[in-house]
Amino acid sequence: MKIGNVEVGLDQDPVLIAEMSGNHNQSLERALEIVESASQAGAQILKLQTYTADTITLDVERDEFVISDKKSLWAGRSLYSLYQEAHTPWEWQKEIITRSQALGMECFSSVFDQSSVDFLEELNVSAYKIASQEIVHLPLIQLVAETDKPIVMSTGMASLAEIDEAVNLVRKTGRSEIALLKCTSSYPASAENSNVLTIPYLRELFGCEVGLSDHTLGIGAALAAVSHGATLIEKHFTLSRADGGVDSAFSMEPDETRQLVVELQRARASLGRVFFGPTEAERGSLSGRRSLYIAENVEAGERLTTKNLRVVRPNLGLAPKYYSEMLGRRVSRKVEKGTPLQWALIE
Repeated sequence: MKIGNVEVGLDQDPVLIAEMSGNHNQSLERALEIVESASQAGAQILKLQTYTADTITLDVERDEFVISDKKSLWAGRSLYSLYQEAHTPWEWQKEIITRSQALGMECFSSVFDQSSVDFLEELNVSAYKIASQEIVHLPLIQLVAETDKPIVMSTGMASLAEIDEAVNLVRKTGRSEIALLKCTSSYPASAENSNVLTIPYLRELFGCEVGLSDHTLGIGAALAAVSHGATLIEKHFTLSRADGGVDSAFSMEPDETRQLVVELQRARASLGRVFFGPTEAERGSLSGRRSLYIAENVEAGERLTTKNLRVVRPNLGLAPKYYSEMLGRRVSRKVEKGTPLQWALIE
């Protein structure tokens, strides 16, 4: 799979997607600082969200339009007011995309209705994101599939049947470049609810690239995901959590992101292949193995005992497995202390 100029696959380093979301705090200057900082931290892709409060919900204060979960970061807020605060003004997005591309990052966006798809088509973005909540919005997925751009879909809360329905809809249009992101739609998400073991199953079942949209704190879940075949990692990104903002509590700061980029590369490199025996790098360490050595001067015909035969380092003598067999055997000639025991020394 290819997103713009970014190659995605098991033979590539994991791709880090930095999600700006609402961390711009309604400041274009801060949004552009996030672009610069994400690039410097090593993110290959910047992701936006293209919606307004009016394109995603209704300006209604009834209970069902208010977040009632007391554990939520946004408990008590109406959906409309939250999305007003969190949305990225559309008039900024061309400048953000242009700045990202100038810094060598790809930039694409989550879409939520036809107007956002039409808008981003005019900007010629390289791919589209379907958010977890939208995976059941099949009319939207149909619109995105018809753009003939790569599609990244998060799967938070989705049943296997719902994922299958969305993927099949895309493939019926002839679109083959799909990536599925395992996602836990809680903010922040716990490690225990991440279930990254689902990732290889998604790859096998749907035959596409897979990754993790990660709302956990820290980097542990992302590294676990890569160890199970994730090729994309999406993390929310902010300049500083102390600056606040709707997503700041579960977003990564620049230094943490730099560390994540390095560790993702190490995690992927560490997978290697199924291999037994010493690697080239280990060959020098073979001398650290133990073997049988003469521990005291012995005369010709003298028997080997627990005093004059030891299992020690280095490994130039017979293997330790012969120790019991050698005890009581006679040596064929005089042997000095520190001589590795060989078959030729035994009568």
